[in-house]
Amino acid sequence: MTQSNRIATYGAFFLFYLREHSAPATRAWHYLAAAGSLGVALWALLAGPLWLLLAMPVAGYGPAWLSHALIERNRPATFRYPLWSLVSDYYMTWLWITGGLGPKLAEAGVARPA
Repeated sequence: MTQSNRIATYGAFFLFYLREHSAPATRAWHYLAAAGSLGVALWALLAGPLWLLLAMPVAGYGPAWLSHALIERNRPATFRYPLWSLVSDYYMTWLWITGGLGPKLAEAGVARPA
């Protein structure tokens, strides 16, 4: 991929990200992954040992990447946009928890299931 094909702004990237997560089951796996990675972090920080923080990527990316392979059948955006993808995993989860995800999915052109 050439530099000119890169997405230039986070706003544009997040709409792309949502289209790459169009299946509700994929998003559900990402919510579990985000919660799992935060759970591992809390466990490590509150109960220790701190080396458990090394398990955060496994807890976060494992289920998420599996959902791309088995459900979405696409390549995770993490490989091209690692930081924006990480932020977007938590942002999408936050929007889902707070009820704000629907309008963003509509903006991205992701159809809601009937």
